[in-house]
Amino acid sequence: MTDTAATARALPMARSLFVITLLYGGMTVIAGVLAFKQFAIPIFDLGTIKVESGILAFLLLVVMSSTVSQLHGKAAADRLVLWGFLPLAFSIGLIWIVLALPASPQMPTENLDAFNTVHAQTPRIMAAGPVAYGVSLLLNVWIFNKLRGKGEGGGFWLMARGAIASAISQAIDTLIFITLAFYGEFPIGDLLVGQAIAKIVLSFALVPFLIAGAIAIAKKLDAQPAGEAS
Repeated sequence: MTDTAATARALPMARSLFVITLLYGGMTVIAGVLAFKQFAIPIFDLGTIKVESGILAFLLLVVMSSTVSQLHGKAAADRLVLWGFLPLAFSIGLIWIVLALPASPQMPTENLDAFNTVHAQTPRIMAAGPVAYGVSLLLNVWIFNKLRGKGEGGGFWLMARGAIASAISQAIDTLIFITLAFYGEFPIGDLLVGQAIAKIVLSFALVPFLIAGAIAIAKKLDAQPAGEAS
């Protein structure tokens, strides 16, 4: 083992990275469940567009991966995204097991129907989710880091980088997911446009401020002496 490798293994994990990793795993799992509720976003005088609520969890994944990239480097952010497949895979496997188990006779029919509606997704949709997740989140980290340049990339430019990277990666996520999940079953043009617009709007309206806040909290966590309670 080289001295560099030994030193890397001996270094403790940054507190902010530990906390973000815990939260990140939870968001990968809950995003698919939240997607079953839609909410409306008003677009000036153009009316409203519908968007699935899972985007809120997905935008938090964008925020957390961008925060890790800013504070701990692109390599750490890429690892975070790749490790995110682990809780995602475990949750999908556990859902399949639970769906295969016989339901209790005492369970009300309407409750069982609601459970199956939320969790019994088609294999095509289940496959589309992880593919869109991996491509879009890795793309987000790459764009966010690329726009940083050689400097710190802080201040207003930090927020702008977050918005731009999120908007582009979320548009790609929509294209991949909807195409893989629904192409050939019904016309997807309107769905693609509506979801892409909604995600781009939310990327510019929410992500910059969430990244700035997350980085401030992460720095505070890392500044605390070991063992000190927040």
